[in-house]
Amino acid sequence: MKLTAFFAFLLLSLGAASADVVTRPNIILLMGDDHGWEETGYNGHPHVKTPVLDDMAATGLRLDRFYAAHPSCSPTRGSVLTGRHPNRYGTFAPGWSLRPEEITIAKLLRDSGYVCGHFGKWHVGAVKAGSPVNPGAMGFDTWVSHDNFFEMNPHLSRDGGAPERYEGESSAVIVEEARKFIERSKTDGKPFFAIVWFGSPHEPYSGLPEDLALYDDLPAKYAKKKVRLTSNETGLPVERLQGEVLRERFAEITAMDRAIGTLRDHLKKSGLKDNTLVWYCGDNGTDGTGQVDPPFRGAKGGMYEGGIRVPGLIEWPARIPEPKVSAVNAVTSDILPTLCGVARVPLPDRPLDGINLAPVFDGYLTNRPEPIFFWSFVTRRAPGEQPEPWIDPALQAGTTPLVKLSGGKATRDFTNFRHPRIEEADYAGARVMLDGSHKLVIHEKKGGEAKRELFDLSTDPLEKSDLSETDAERAAAMAARLREWQAGVLKSLTGADYGAKK
Repeated sequence: MKLTAFFAFLLLSLGAASADVVTRPNIILLMGDDHGWEETGYNGHPHVKTPVLDDMAATGLRLDRFYAAHPSCSPTRGSVLTGRHPNRYGTFAPGWSLRPEEITIAKLLRDSGYVCGHFGKWHVGAVKAGSPVNPGAMGFDTWVSHDNFFEMNPHLSRDGGAPERYEGESSAVIVEEARKFIERSKTDGKPFFAIVWFGSPHEPYSGLPEDLALYDDLPAKYAKKKVRLTSNETGLPVERLQGEVLRERFAEITAMDRAIGTLRDHLKKSGLKDNTLVWYCGDNGTDGTGQVDPPFRGAKGGMYEGGIRVPGLIEWPARIPEPKVSAVNAVTSDILPTLCGVARVPLPDRPLDGINLAPVFDGYLTNRPEPIFFWSFVTRRAPGEQPEPWIDPALQAGTTPLVKLSGGKATRDFTNFRHPRIEEADYAGARVMLDGSHKLVIHEKKGGEAKRELFDLSTDPLEKSDLSETDAERAAAMAARLREWQAGVLKSLTGADYGAKK
């Protein structure tokens, strides 16, 4: 007798294994930096070449409505690690760290017998030894990582040591480190969990000659516009012709794509491909400097689709033997619950914002049972107020160098503050509830008045037709639900989830 979608979803949400999978999978999480939904061949980009991602889309599970939990990088990365919205633990924006009390997917998998490694961009705290939120402190057995983003010949910290220069194209460099980690894990006979977070295609851009040559003939229209980005020479803002910039950006994406192919080839040659779950996504929408005829409204940093919808691809031949395409709303906060499900690891006993997507793998889940919430927290405080740091600022100082200067520094420091009381002003900031095809967007206009917009993405993917007045009852109900969710998030922000460890 065929299981109903409901009971199949229930069983898989509780971690029931597929009958075809007798061992827990190896797991690899891949993430591009500022790589938006449209910047792939399989999603119809007019220029960029991504043959490896295109092949993953054609042979694995393609998540067409996959979202980053936040329109910027550090918060989204926190959501991957914790399964929780980043505002719950104060990772509000780039440069805001995790809290040591957070329970990450690496901690959960390591405690259940996986060996865990992190490679590339970290950006949720300092990677140096002694940092209470470096990859080791957050559950990884080994790491070759950077505090933030990186370019060609990156400087990376191995297991918290002083930064070392690694020669080569950066995506290839970190994939090679991941490959060696995988081989060691195979030799030791342990399942592995590897995070590979690329520094590409975040600006400033660069590329190998052979990759740049692929984009020598971009349309002349791009040569007429200037865009503002970071100079590779000075680390300061500079204006350049968009055609030159796009050529370099697309070269970075192609190099990242090739590095992913190298990793996939290694899995196949090593006999690991069938029972290795590989999950690729971006951390936020495309940067404005890189947008070409965008299919959605908005860009990185904003709550419209162009800021939060990203590529989402999963390969796991033992569980997903045939290609699938899913239109189920999914988000980076779903990664932890999903991996806990397939690895048969209990979920953390604290509020989560993601769900187990394993029923999507098997075709049982076609509509998400819960909405997804997004929220950009407003970090401004009262004049003269000095919030108490959650972590000693000396431990939050970065060490790995990067091109882009900030306050004259060629590195990045981090912060996270205690938030013991909740005020009405804490509910402010651009926020979203996505429920099926309906998306409510709320943001404050000048003067503090909240503006509501309601869109039906099934008929209006460009978010042009505001339905908040014609469908006022739905808009009001969604706004009330969103407010209720915010209240729970703010309770977490005070540290209430940590109990005596607060």
